[in-house]
Amino acid sequence: MDLCATPAVELARLIRGRELSAAELLSAVLARITEANPAVKAIVTLAAEQATAAARGLDAQAARGSFAGPLHGLPIAVKDLAETAGIRTTFGSPLFASYVPDFDAPHVARLKQAGAVVVGKTNTPEFGAGSQTFNPVFGPTRNPYDTRLTPGGSSGGAAAAVAAAE
Repeated sequence: MDLCATPAVELARLIRGRELSAAELLSAVLARITEANPAVKAIVTLAAEQATAAARGLDAQAARGSFAGPLHGLPIAVKDLAETAGIRTTFGSPLFASYVPDFDAPHVARLKQAGAVVVGKTNTPEFGAGSQTFNPVFGPTRNPYDTRLTPGGSSGGAAAAVAAAE
């Protein structure tokens, strides 16, 4: 089974049924990112260590018969316009190239409370302004179907990650 091509609803069912662990799913996602990301640059900041710790914690919780919420153990990437505690958040701007917030944006906090595992950040135009997905910090994101093209838009990194099944 290609876990990276499996619908989230099915992955959640497998995790709840203890047929799949959050750590196993994360490992598959990180392997796909390693394989696909160099060509497309969809994920601009990878938080593998933080994600691994979160997945292991969720697996320990599941072993006790408890689940964090409907997204328990599902890996997600967050657009680089949203603050993520302990993960670099640049907004695609050199002004924030080294910014690592100590808090989560409200929607990121809610995703984590629901059990999602943040694997990293996706590329975006500087401050999200623009119709092409490039910025002076990370450069361009490429369309995984034709790397000569852009996925376009402020969520181009997210779109390229989904299309590349990262």
